Amino acid sequence: EYEKAREAHLNKRSDKRFKTIEEARENKFKIDFNRNLPVPEFTGTRVFDQYPLDELVPYIDWTPFFHTWELRGSYPKIFDDKNVGSEAKKLFDDAQALLKRILDEKLLTARAVIGFWPANAVGDDIHLEVESQKSEVGSLPGDSGLKPEASRLVTIHTLRQQAEKVDGQPYYALSDFIAPKESGIQDYFGCFALTAGIGIDELVAEFEANHDDYNSIMAKALADRLAEAFAERMHERVRKEYWGYAKDENLSNQELIKEEYAGIRPAPGYPACPEHTEKGTLFSLLDAENKIGLHLTESYAMYPTAAVSGFYFAHPESRYFGLGKITKDQVEDYAIRKGMTIEEAEKWLSPNLAY
Repeated sequence: EYEKAREAHLNKRSDKRFKTIEEARENKFKIDFNRNLPVPEFTGTRVFDQYPLDELVPYIDWTPFFHTWELRGSYPKIFDDKNVGSEAKKLFDDAQALLKRILDEKLLTARAVIGFWPANAVGDDIHLEVESQKSEVGSLPGDSGLKPEASRLVTIHTLRQQAEKVDGQPYYALSDFIAPKESGIQDYFGCFALTAGIGIDELVAEFEANHDDYNSIMAKALADRLAEAFAERMHERVRKEYWGYAKDENLSNQELIKEEYAGIRPAPGYPACPEHTEKGTLFSLLDAENKIGLHLTESYAMYPTAAVSGFYFAHPESRYFGLGKITKDQVEDYAIRKGMTIEEAEKWLSPNLAY
């Protein structure tokens, strides 16, 4: 919350100075990539259907649950708050009762799809080598009729900080965390989409039919918490198993909430990559609609709403950052790279425009 307020304050300053996009690129975050970058145990996608909800419960971050009800404070200290403690305890107890029913009666279903691909940075973009699905072709005698197509190039477009910094501080873009193509080092990039909201509409309809707004809100809040817990659990499994770059990690839930792990999972629409249309590329890569029934609306919101999607970066020096405001030279450059008009780019980047 403090960081968000700080960034909002900094963004409001009209006297802020900016680097040109070329100057910012010259002062990018530089990583000395070694040749032994971790290799995922598979490339392409993997689906997790009907993921056990009881495995997700220990990963729930309860603090935002109380914020849904406009109770400020962090879990579990909020119970000791002299103003809201008793109300928070009642909410929590009611949540546990409904959560038990959801688990016992299997009222919600959790599904995820994750994927990894060979990748390299090219400027501020990340190029992925994506093996096309096998396709049916005219067969010859003795031929199975299935031939793999050549791999295709998919581009993730990232944006770079431009607000002037103290001398020596780098100007971050997410592409900085992937080995550049000219290094000759093969790197990898991952992404995910998941939901814990399959079944939420039916559950909410049941409560609304009984004019039970309280449990309707409670059910939605719990589905959201389970989705975030699912994202936390899947990222842990990626680090320890599927990408395996932190096999010996042993973090408590509090340490996970504080993001004390190696690597990051930024999401399109959030501070490091605020432009929502990149979600379209992510969903296409994962085939999320067909694989797990998760789809994007015209405004790039996810449905069912209890859903999380994002990117996986493995490098230990990768970190979360806020893009902040950017200037027209980068917007024009981005529009060309994305194949958008400048007006379209400005529409999607409007909260980040410095002009």
